[in-house]
Amino acid sequence: MTGTGDLGRRIIHHRERLGLTQEQVAERADLAPGYVKYLEENVDTPDQGVLYRLADALSTTVDELLGAGHDRPPGRGPAMAHPTLEVLEQAECLRLIEPGGIGRVAFSGSHGPTVMPVNFKMHHGAIIFRTAEGGPMDQDLRTGLAGVDIKIAFEIDMIDETNREGWSILVQGPAHHVEPEEVADVAASGVTPWAGGERHLYIRIIPHQISGRRIHCL
Repeated sequence: MTGTGDLGRRIIHHRERLGLTQEQVAERADLAPGYVKYLEENVDTPDQGVLYRLADALSTTVDELLGAGHDRPPGRGPAMAHPTLEVLEQAECLRLIEPGGIGRVAFSGSHGPTVMPVNFKMHHGAIIFRTAEGGPMDQDLRTGLAGVDIKIAFEIDMIDETNREGWSILVQGPAHHVEPEEVADVAASGVTPWAGGERHLYIRIIPHQISGRRIHCL
């Protein structure tokens, strides 16, 4: 897909987010499957009618497909008329975060309360992420006592601006610096940091407390 443009990448992203095949998207949008495949693999912008049908089929908006508003925080739209806040069971929380992605770690840093985004994966029931060895996060998450870990918070959420729904999961537990003899095991999680660089230190969070909320309509 060397010719794939931004529109094609966003179609693929939303299709995979919904777990749909190209054929299913085509059926939803009343398009030929070959045309959906073409739009995913080539740099092209179809007419407005096709864009609206695609957006509807992918449960998103035309602006989102075209990349509008990507420099602003999500969730700026109005709330739904009668939102319901649902408390999630622990099993559902774990199911939602199982695929991994980008979350935020919160801890008391050297300059005060600190929240930082990290790429993470779930591995054997634990949250795994990577940071720079000897860097600020590495130092802030060390107690200086052998066998004693700092308890931190980890948060991940999903905001569906189109449907004005979403969920948020909070995990609390100790942040364990993975020892050299443990690296081979946690490296099997496949977690990689988007920021790149020399981030070879693995941190493992053992969930001690898990809570979650989902906002949706009745």
